[in-house]
Amino acid sequence: MSAEQVSSLCEQLVKAVTVIMDPASTQRYRLEALKFCEEFKEKCPICVPCGLKLAEKTQTAIVRHFGLQILEHVVKFRWNNMPRLEKVYLKNNVMGLISSGTQSILEEESHIKDVLSRIVVEMIKREWPQHWPDMLKELDTLSKQGETQTELVMFILLRLAEDVVTFQTLPTQRRRDIQQTLTQNMEKIFNFLLSTLQQNVNKYRRMVGAPQEQEALTTPQKTDLAQEPKAQANCRVGIAALNTLAGYIDWVALSHITADNCKLLEMLCLLLNEPELQVGAAECLLIAVSRKGKLEDRKPLMVLFGDVAMHYILSAAQTADAEGLVEKHYVFLKRLCQVLCALGSQLCALLGSDSDVETPANFGKFLDSFLAFTTHPSQFLRSSTQITWGALFRHEVLSRDPLLLAMIPKYLRASMTNLVKVGFPSKTDSPSCEYSRFDFDSDEDFNAFFNSFRAQQGEVMRMACRLDPRTGFQMAGEWLKYQLTAPVDTGPMNSKTGEGLCSIFSPSFVQWDAMTFFSESVISQMFRTLDKDEIPVNDGIDLLQLVLNFETKDPLILSCVLTNVSALFPFVTYQPEYLPQVLSKLFASVTFEVIEESKAPRTRAVKNVRRHACSSIIKMCRDYPQLVLPNFEMLYNHVKQLLSNELLLTQMEKCALMEALVLISNQFKDYERQKVFLEELMAPVAGLWLSPEMQRVLSDPEAFISYVGADNKIADPVLEDPSGLNRSRISFCVYTILGVVKRARWPAATEEAKAGGFLVGYMPSGSPIYRNPCTEQVLKLLDNLLALIRTHNNLYVPEMVARLGETFAKALDMLEVEKNAILGLPQPLLELYDSPVYKTVLERMQGFFCTLYDNCFHILGNAGPSMQQDFYTVEGLATQLLSSAFINLNNIPDYRLRPMLRVFVKPLVLSCPSEYYETLVCPMLGPLFTYLHVRLSQKWQVINQRSMLCEDDAADDNPESQEMLEEQLVRLLTREVMDLITVCCVSKKGVEHNSTAAVDGDDDEAMATEVTPPASAELTELGKCLMKQEDVCTALLITAYTSLSWKDTLSCQRTTTQLCWPLLKQVLPGNLLPDAVSWFFTSVLKGLQTHGQHDGCMAALVHLAFQIYEALRPRYAELKAVMEQIPDIQRESLEQFDSKLLNPTLQKVADKRRKDHFKRLIAGCIGKPLGEQFRKEVHIRNLPSLFKKVKPSLESDVLENEDGEGLTALFEP
Repeated sequence: MSAEQVSSLCEQLVKAVTVIMDPASTQRYRLEALKFCEEFKEKCPICVPCGLKLAEKTQTAIVRHFGLQILEHVVKFRWNNMPRLEKVYLKNNVMGLISSGTQSILEEESHIKDVLSRIVVEMIKREWPQHWPDMLKELDTLSKQGETQTELVMFILLRLAEDVVTFQTLPTQRRRDIQQTLTQNMEKIFNFLLSTLQQNVNKYRRMVGAPQEQEALTTPQKTDLAQEPKAQANCRVGIAALNTLAGYIDWVALSHITADNCKLLEMLCLLLNEPELQVGAAECLLIAVSRKGKLEDRKPLMVLFGDVAMHYILSAAQTADAEGLVEKHYVFLKRLCQVLCALGSQLCALLGSDSDVETPANFGKFLDSFLAFTTHPSQFLRSSTQITWGALFRHEVLSRDPLLLAMIPKYLRASMTNLVKVGFPSKTDSPSCEYSRFDFDSDEDFNAFFNSFRAQQGEVMRMACRLDPRTGFQMAGEWLKYQLTAPVDTGPMNSKTGEGLCSIFSPSFVQWDAMTFFSESVISQMFRTLDKDEIPVNDGIDLLQLVLNFETKDPLILSCVLTNVSALFPFVTYQPEYLPQVLSKLFASVTFEVIEESKAPRTRAVKNVRRHACSSIIKMCRDYPQLVLPNFEMLYNHVKQLLSNELLLTQMEKCALMEALVLISNQFKDYERQKVFLEELMAPVAGLWLSPEMQRVLSDPEAFISYVGADNKIADPVLEDPSGLNRSRISFCVYTILGVVKRARWPAATEEAKAGGFLVGYMPSGSPIYRNPCTEQVLKLLDNLLALIRTHNNLYVPEMVARLGETFAKALDMLEVEKNAILGLPQPLLELYDSPVYKTVLERMQGFFCTLYDNCFHILGNAGPSMQQDFYTVEGLATQLLSSAFINLNNIPDYRLRPMLRVFVKPLVLSCPSEYYETLVCPMLGPLFTYLHVRLSQKWQVINQRSMLCEDDAADDNPESQEMLEEQLVRLLTREVMDLITVCCVSKKGVEHNSTAAVDGDDDEAMATEVTPPASAELTELGKCLMKQEDVCTALLITAYTSLSWKDTLSCQRTTTQLCWPLLKQVLPGNLLPDAVSWFFTSVLKGLQTHGQHDGCMAALVHLAFQIYEALRPRYAELKAVMEQIPDIQRESLEQFDSKLLNPTLQKVADKRRKDHFKRLIAGCIGKPLGEQFRKEVHIRNLPSLFKKVKPSLESDVLENEDGEGLTALFEP
């Protein structure tokens, strides 16, 4: 290899790099240059001399960076094949570059420093400590040369800790060797880091002439301009030392952090007042204070509650805050706030009834400073303190501390301000706005944050009021009185509801809104905390009277007033004579209008008030039925009067009032009386529903389309709606049936039920059988309801869709709101309340179909729990349901099928007694599961083909594109189906079947990494019943195992952990065909190929594959053949595993070891994330073992080693 060769190659490389980096290069030219560089790195035998030549100081930064990249590439990919002398040559040259081959610390580019430190770390990872024992000494020597070298040494130490401990990017044995050696040398390393920090900070302060804390380090002199660069260099090293410390403090033994009377913590506190270094110092402090571990080891951290530390922390906070809003200071304040929160958490952990830690003397000072953060203008800082306040108020010792109790009124006072929703980044109406512009991208972002912040505050306020209920109530009363008398300020924006009314941003409304939330939280807690005779009844009744007498025409404020009525309602239980007043206030709001007899549609704010009033009445009747019962007649007459005018209320409002009456009628506790009442209540519905015309309309799709007006062409789609009344009649009937089925019940106490005539007998198991007073009425209407469902399903037949009028071609589509919810798009803020709901007729029609469909299935879903055996024994029920709800499913879109499964099939099955499994549930679920499997398989096939074709389609960039929506819907439907199968088949002991909320959960739901299926996952009675039928059994098994390779992580993880094994276990005793067994096993391996990149899924699937192989391999040699097809499988290892498995006489290896062995065997089919699929493998060889001593001497060594640095240190977390 000649020098000329190296020179000419380097010239070519310089040209190539210049072309790559030049923005003016053509793409073709750039690609050629890139190819040349890559081929050079891969194949050229003289990479090292070329790299070193390019890395010389005389080259430009870009070329030097490329030269160093070449050297890094050599170390990463060629090291194992290099001769020893070449390795030493490269190592010495790289160390030479650090020593004298870079520009000075202030001039050198950060990317050069970064790549240089990376090369050294890559060498350390391959050679230290066994082949490079003096590495730390060499770094120490380099650091003595000056600031430039010291900074690079810091980068090396930090990168080493990150690779080895944080990211663990190297093989286990090498990682252990390096981490153990680091741990053994930690005292030296820590002292080195600390002294580097101290020396450089001292020099820096001496030169800058630090005004504050002069005595603390050294006496400063005035700055000299010539020394400015020197000072900056020391400062840089200080920052690097702090960053490196941050990488170690997280995991080293706590003894290093608290050594020398917590010298490190003291230094960090001092540095909080050094503007250039304070953020790094706060970061280190935060990591130290957040450490977990043995409580005993954490006790020294309490030194931070001492006078000195507290003084520095608080003065730093005051100084930073006094600087006004500068990003750097604000970031520092956030860190300090986190430090105080972490200190609070440590205090809560260390202080307990059985510990010797005392409440610190500065606890009061700590609380004051913590309160300062809670009252800071930044909403983000305010919210950061809430969790810690909650922990303090909950703490067994601190919650009794007089200092904390004295803090409660101040905390509540702060909450009164913090609950006011101001600080939108787009506005300027509060000091918080300026801070929000740093923290939030948009008003929607802020709104979402604020809503969760407010909920959190509510929880903490309730905890505070548990300790001091009276103060909270008193403050709520004062605030409520103030709001009732304050003049209304609508602010600059006028509401669209009407002139002079509030919008959601009006100053008056945000105050009312905050006050309402406050009083609701505080009052509810007071009733829970105080004994009955301690409750301030008179004060409460006075407040209630003020609220009842308050009149307003502003819908937003009225909504708040209604919430306050509900919050104060428990006082009425002490003085029931106020009930009529409460009722008339609520009833007045049910018919609330801003402008009477207005033709314009109501705004959302007005609708909300009316809905709010209805739900308040329902809530009152649900929670206090005994109290309302004496006023039943008054209530009933009131409702009758409102119902007599068909146009006064919407259908939903009418039904809400009827539901309230039904709830009270449950208190009659007299079957006959309640039955007569329900008959009377439902007479208008029955008359309408059973009329010949309605019967015709409900059972014939064409007549139905025409009756609801969906076949018309309408000229003015906003004002014209000739069939609106017809639709509302159908809605009224369906809503009412639903309300009655949902609310009518027998008394909970068996004796009362018996006395009232509700008990009709006992099951063979001895459990009582009740009858529901609504049964007769509802069953009478069932035929037409099923007819309506059948008709509705048939609307999706192509020839029926073709009958829809021009205006209504999309009447059966999804509502925009539903689409947005599925795609996770936020709702625009203002629209939520303010726009009049000017819906087009099409939107109204879509809403009608959607609600109608859902409500019909809600009725069927509630019918089982409500009417029990009377419903399940309806003649031919299974056949009737199959010919109505399950008809024409092929044409029903996913977004309609989902609610059907959730609100009808699932509750029906869950509440069905086992006596009816054979006659009702199995005949229904069998065909349904078979159908769902076929449907989902087809849908996923389409999705998989799409992703394989990956057309560069414009639609892909558009998040609302139809494809994305369809795909997300298939995911949600898959979750719904798998959830239904799981609920039907598997009983999870001690776990509630409440997964409706979870089914919609986000995809990135935190996934557990170590998953073992619950040992108690057994088949339910229904599961066994279904598995007895061959076709259903096949459908269930195939659906469960096929779904493992569908691209939905959440569904895969749930199915793997809960469903697959219990189903398969059920058929194991039988004779499974070898092909079937191979297919099950292959399906799990395919799942691993698809989902292996997700730790949670991978762990669950590996466990399942292991279970199947262990259980079935002895009977089926075919499983071994499947294993042999796995890419890169080690045959000898497989033989070894198999022989142990098949030889029952051998002692079983521990489960974990067997499983790890199995996981290594199948590694070839575990999918990798896209980013790793094409990555070039880095191979780091293991070095000779560090510990080859004989065991006894090793133990004696450890015992003799008094410093605790021996083996014990190796096991530090």
